[in-house]
Amino acid sequence: MRISEISEECGVSVDTLRYYERIGLLPPVERKDSGIRDYSDLDVRRVNFIKCMRNAGLPVKVLTRYYKLVQQGDETINERKAILVEQRANIAAQMAELQETLDLLEYKINHYDKVVLRSKNTIGDIND
Repeated sequence: MRISEISEECGVSVDTLRYYERIGLLPPVERKDSGIRDYSDLDVRRVNFIKCMRNAGLPVKVLTRYYKLVQQGDETINERKAILVEQRANIAAQMAELQETLDLLEYKINHYDKVVLRSKNTIGDIND
């Protein structure tokens, strides 16, 4: 798969894909005889994982460390798992904060709905 195809499929810019390769998030991508990058299905899965983790707020530095551990083999599984567990805890904390914010917004919206309704009822009483 060419870089433009994986870019479109994964929703990641071509520049970002090149950057990920340059910093080691993606291993060097196979190239055709013409020099054009030829992404594999594994590369696509990795890009989707990276995108998901980045969308969740994982720093590039953490992902780079994670993938260096992946390249070292199974003896790093516990260390990789620890990274993922820590990030899961971070995301859970962020979700809790977002839920609090959402709850506050819901409260305020409901409050304003009640104020508007009371205002309409008051005006209606005067004009009746």
